[in-house]
Amino acid sequence: MTDRELLELIAAQVGKLTTDVDFLKAESRKTNMAIEHDVQPKLVALYDGQKQLDEKLERIEEKVSKHEELILKRVK
Repeated sequence: MTDRELLELIAAQVGKLTTDVDFLKAESRKTNMAIEHDVQPKLVALYDGQKQLDEKLERIEEKVSKHEELILKRVK
């Protein structure tokens, strides 16, 4: 194999790698777009729902605690 043939082979391989890298960049952009537009809003909604449930649970716990105190006072 001559030096020229070797250089042409290397150039062809570098060209293929460049194409593969460009493809991976495009796929990465698609994935990022999907995350930003599909997944992220769902995560925000899920977080908001969990926060509401936590607040509701706190209110319920406060009421139960008050009732518990009243019951204990009456038992004594």
